[in-house]
Amino acid sequence: MKKVAIQGFEGSYHDIATREFFKEESTELICCETFNDVFDAIATDSNVVALVAIENTIAGSLLHNYELLRNSGVVIVGEQKLRIAHCICCLPEEDWTDLHEVHSHPVALAQCEAFLQRHPELKAVQAEDTALSAKEISEKRLHGHAAICSTHAAKLYGMRILQENIETNKHNFTRFLVVADRWRADELKAEGYIGENIDKANIVFSLPHQEGSLSQILSIFTFYRINLTKIQSLPIIGREWEYMFYVDVTFNDYTRFHQSIDAVRPLTKELTILGEYHAFENNR
Repeated sequence: MKKVAIQGFEGSYHDIATREFFKEESTELICCETFNDVFDAIATDSNVVALVAIENTIAGSLLHNYELLRNSGVVIVGEQKLRIAHCICCLPEEDWTDLHEVHSHPVALAQCEAFLQRHPELKAVQAEDTALSAKEISEKRLHGHAAICSTHAAKLYGMRILQENIETNKHNFTRFLVVADRWRADELKAEGYIGENIDKANIVFSLPHQEGSLSQILSIFTFYRINLTKIQSLPIIGREWEYMFYVDVTFNDYTRFHQSIDAVRPLTKELTILGEYHAFENNR
């Protein structure tokens, strides 16, 4: 059984993504209030694996999680992409006419803006978590309250689903990274979770503050036929106009990838490979 730390509660989208990634075996969830707590769980127990959201196709990147990844020293061992589909649910004995409030995480409320505009009678109330909203309404028997969450959470807490797929944009996906302690990553690789055909990597580097430094790096990656699928820059606190660059790359030749790293490393001030694994699109 895998011990997996997530931000959120049972029934959350982190929970669903965890079940998808580890679908061939059971998991023991360690539910954390914050992403900092997730990484602390790994630091406390090196057997713990974590699943962490890193970007959403609508809300964008979770910038703080990039810093947590780099500072924690964990290794990325895989990724999971999940379509985010929201439903509205209430207590089993209630219906639309009984409702006056709807609770959910602020991001979920924003993603259902068009639906909420069609229901002005429902007061939108921000909550800590989508699944927790359903859990509290169910356990506290909060009459007149609805929750926006996943159908999995609604069923888990015995709620009545009034309408599914209420999100405004149906192309709403979140990408999660699976991370672990370095020695635990070796075990996961042996168990087949990283995949035999490593074709994706996450790297982070900083550059000297001089003209053309980034373009040199990009040119080298182009020469080695390394495809940059994402680049995210974050300022380095205390070093004016200097940035850390978090880059996702895919490749067809593992040897050429490491040749490209050897070529760009002398041009950087520091460079770290955060993880190498089999890309989700070609996953199990």
